Amino acid sequence: MIRDITIGQYYPAKSVIHRLDPRVKLVATLFYLISLFLFRSISGYFIATMFLVFVIRVSRVPLSFIVRGLKPVIMLLMITVLFNLFLTRNGEVLFHAWIFTITEGGLVTAVYMAVRLIYLIIGSSLMTFTTTPNELTDGLEALLHPLNKVRVPVHEVAMMMSIALRFIPILLEETDKIMKAQIARGADLESGNMIQRAKNMVPILVPLFVSAFRRANDLAMAMEARCYRGGEGRTKMKPLRYRSRDYMAYLVMAVYVVTVVVIGRYVPLHVWIF
Repeated sequence: MIRDITIGQYYPAKSVIHRLDPRVKLVATLFYLISLFLFRSISGYFIATMFLVFVIRVSRVPLSFIVRGLKPVIMLLMITVLFNLFLTRNGEVLFHAWIFTITEGGLVTAVYMAVRLIYLIIGSSLMTFTTTPNELTDGLEALLHPLNKVRVPVHEVAMMMSIALRFIPILLEETDKIMKAQIARGADLESGNMIQRAKNMVPILVPLFVSAFRRANDLAMAMEARCYRGGEGRTKMKPLRYRSRDYMAYLVMAVYVVTVVVIGRYVPLHVWIF
């Protein structure tokens, strides 16, 4: 399960998506995630699916690598589906037993909400798969730069987010090593009930926290040794510049958003969620 967590990891490949300006990818990801909640029909989901498939093909990130990142959130998806399935009481009753009732509206809502969450995870993961942490930092700092006028430490915020993303795969690898070491010493991490499994995780969490604090301290000392004093007065070796492909990407994203909103909300042939 630890190896299935792919959030924050960068997948190197030679694609147009990888070469895009990080600001374009951040803005496009934000609009795509918002667009998932702007339509309420099958036609809207069809357009969102086709757009997501197109981006995956262009990015050259293997589908197996993307799907692997969904495994850790299967439980969250199941809980969301069950809540929508049994707590939504719209439409014709399809099934009833004791306190459990499944209606037509609840079934449609559960399926649509599950698809939305899956697309949300895949869409946000594609941004990290195709963007290095340094590019993410530069992109966030550039987009949030106007907040400097109200004394928001934009550079520091972007740096913290970049470090957090960079530490995710490192800590996952460290967790995998600790678990293998504990199993080699005879620890049983899988048997027992939920409470027993939680207790078995204590020998893993303690050395993991110690390792995380040690890495954080080493990073802070390395930054101080290189005279890091924040973002004021700093220059960039590779400043961000928009190119023709970036403007084309903005145009494609604008066309997608307009299409999915118009067709997904105003075309007559609807299967409504609500």
